[in-house]
Amino acid sequence: MKHTSLTEFLTHHRAVFAKGPVGVILAEDGVELEGTIRHHLNLGFPVLLVIGRAAMELDEGLIAEPPAKIHCIDFNLARRDAAPMALNPIISALPEGTWAYYCFNAEYLFYPFCETRSVGELLTFHTEERRSAMLSYVIDLYAGNLETHPGGVDVDGAMFDRAGYYALARPDPDNHGHPKERQLDFFGGLRWRFEEHVPMLRRKIDRIALFRAKRGLVLRSDHTFNDEEYNTFACPWHHNLTCAIASFRVAKALKFNPGSTYDVRSFTWVNSARFDWSSQQLMDLGLMEPGQWF
Repeated sequence: MKHTSLTEFLTHHRAVFAKGPVGVILAEDGVELEGTIRHHLNLGFPVLLVIGRAAMELDEGLIAEPPAKIHCIDFNLARRDAAPMALNPIISALPEGTWAYYCFNAEYLFYPFCETRSVGELLTFHTEERRSAMLSYVIDLYAGNLETHPGGVDVDGAMFDRAGYYALARPDPDNHGHPKERQLDFFGGLRWRFEEHVPMLRRKIDRIALFRAKRGLVLRSDHTFNDEEYNTFACPWHHNLTCAIASFRVAKALKFNPGSTYDVRSFTWVNSARFDWSSQQLMDLGLMEPGQWF
């Protein structure tokens, strides 16, 4: 179903939120949009909101595919802080306790054992662990050959960095700059290797992509929430599940933007590896954590 605006959708169709988890795909353009939708349908999301001008160009046959309900919503994402502007009204409209997820087009959610376990099972377990949010690492994907794939996107031959990731303490400005408890800033991938083309505030690769809605919850422009417990990587007692989002978004931007496209002749380096689209590969490299979930 297609909707002319986010306001119209939230006014007349919020009943679709009764069955979660709710997935939101921010369609900045049409690159790999259909593939992104199909990937998340296969994970078991019963409701998908596809937001952006590119969403209005989707084929009606895809939108009508059962069993999930897909809603395409016209929205201008070509403005500063467009993501929180789109997501915060949705968070406010969600029934309290409903799990939600968000990503951009050409991004794909992975979590431990996602090949055999649904996203609903994942979040049921995480809820039983008394967690209301899940940390994700955005792992950059890129084309290995920019001559054959000049836009930086190659799904069949996707590459990624198997090393070069690191974390720094996250300072608390309200506590004299001391580190925040159980919070870190994570870096790596293309944002690190091509940092001269990436604004400092956009270099982190951590994102709270899965979260439970509650009254007063607000997503900030740096992909963190106004509830600091939502921004933690684990509870105080033991390790918790984390997930990963495999993403062509940075590669796509580096090759699209005039200021970087001619400087980037190749994305590959000594630590590039073929991405095999499996959760096991990401776990083996320590790019997501199964916690107590076996």
